Amino acid sequence: MENEFAIEVISQAMKVTLMLAAPMLLSALVVGILVSIFQAVTQINEQTLSFIPKILVIIAALVIFSPWMMETMVSYTQDLFASIPELIRRS
Repeated sequence: MENEFAIEVISQAMKVTLMLAAPMLLSALVVGILVSIFQAVTQINEQTLSFIPKILVIIAALVIFSPWMMETMVSYTQDLFASIPELIRRS
C-alpha cells in the first residue's frame, strides 16, 4: 500500500511542478522563436539579443501568473498534509 501512496505523491508533485513551470517556459520559447526569426530576417547574428527579451518575458509571466502559482502550491501542500493521516493508518 505504501508504494502506491509514494507513486501517487511523486506523480502529483511532478504534475504540479510542470504546471508551475509551463507559463515561464512557454513564454520564453515563444520569445526565443520570435527573436530567432527576427535575427534570420535581418541577418543580425548577435548572441545576446535574445537574452534581455526572454528575461523580461519571464519576469512578466511570473508577475501575471504568481497568484495562480501560489494558489496551486498552497492547494497541493494542503492536500499533501491532509493525506498524512491516511499514510499513518496504512502502516
